[in-house]
Amino acid sequence: MFNRDLYLNKLIEGQNNKLVKVITGIRRCGKSFLLNDIFYNYLIKENNINPKHIIRFAFDNEKDIMRLDSYLPDKPTTKKVRGQLLIDSRKFLSYIDDNTKEDGFYYLLLDEIQNLENFVRVLNSFLYKDNLDVYVTGSNSRFLSSEVDTEFGGRGYRIHLLPLSFNEYLQGVDIDKRDALDEYVRYGGIPLVQLQSSDVNKVDRAVSIVKETYFKDLMQRHPTASKDNLEETLWVIASIISAPINPTRIENTFKSNYHLTVMDDTIKDYIKWFEEAYLINKVLRYDVKGRIYIGTPFKIFFEDVGIRNAILNFRDADETDLIENIVYNELRYRGFSVDVGSVKFYSKTDRLDKNNKPIYIEKETEVDFVATKGSKKYYVQVALEINDEEKKEQEYRSLRNINDSFKKVIIVKNDSKPFYTSEGFLRINLLDFLMNINSLDL
Repeated sequence: MFNRDLYLNKLIEGQNNKLVKVITGIRRCGKSFLLNDIFYNYLIKENNINPKHIIRFAFDNEKDIMRLDSYLPDKPTTKKVRGQLLIDSRKFLSYIDDNTKEDGFYYLLLDEIQNLENFVRVLNSFLYKDNLDVYVTGSNSRFLSSEVDTEFGGRGYRIHLLPLSFNEYLQGVDIDKRDALDEYVRYGGIPLVQLQSSDVNKVDRAVSIVKETYFKDLMQRHPTASKDNLEETLWVIASIISAPINPTRIENTFKSNYHLTVMDDTIKDYIKWFEEAYLINKVLRYDVKGRIYIGTPFKIFFEDVGIRNAILNFRDADETDLIENIVYNELRYRGFSVDVGSVKFYSKTDRLDKNNKPIYIEKETEVDFVATKGSKKYYVQVALEINDEEKKEQEYRSLRNINDSFKKVIIVKNDSKPFYTSEGFLRINLLDFLMNINSLDL
């Protein structure tokens, strides 16, 4: 079993806080296991909760639906709402009422809540009962962070579950840490993929999840969309992670590579849908000196590098791009808000002005990540290796041109033990960074 203590602790922190605890995340990242196994066992073993006072219900589980069928059998369990088959809310409310009549406190652990009719109203109604503490998971786009508070009137407590971090993965396998890193770069952190017994099975499982889960979900939510164009757009995005892009660039790629016309407005919609499904994250560029966001071009990183690789059928990829994606997700796992930094500076040329003084021109360079959490801020560069002066200058230049006092960090996969450069930059190898949650503060 993979350790998810960080998320368990977030659930514990939210216990009995009079809010609906909403666990969001990409399909197959472990939401159900976190709620129905890890947290359930915690309640019983650590809180000494009577199992009869923990009601677990999965709205996509046939056994649970059959259990509801047998309750008030004269009333239908499901109904069609706008073409979608949902659990009848009134029958479910009656079921909960009848099973929470004894004295004492009850915990409701509700999985895939979007399959319940009027689920927002149902959950809000539970909040008026003093003997209920409510936890739900959902894969629906309505569980976006920007909408949880709106949907629940400020009474939602959101926990976004990422796929396994490298450290979570490492603690669940018995292999050398360097071999584990290679596995993680290739197959990512979806537990169901990493639990497969062989490389062939891992590839098959990852590709199957992409086709049978993610694309199927997208087409169910957007039935009028072109399946081919949707797949091709995600394939193009997967091919250019960590590179600055915009919808027009993707449109031009379709024209030049596939002789297809997919308008940039359509591509904007597709990108939004991929974000809502938690497949990708659109990361804006931030002008470090001007302290403003730059709308386009932006970068896209995947919620899981294994899924990104599966979209491309595990063909060879630029390892630097994958490492950058992993660092981005690790920073988010640690609670940072992450942007891509843009740094403008003036560079001296060989030309002279009329007063015989050197002419300077404005240039722009990039900081891979600006990671912010509260009053803390870190500027982070990521590299596969720094093996010559030219590469060193490339990685150091942007950090050198930032004139504030926040910490500057260079993460290198193939590097020695952590050390500080003569310019005060922390240089740390990828393994040390990933294995120590406080590594930025070394």
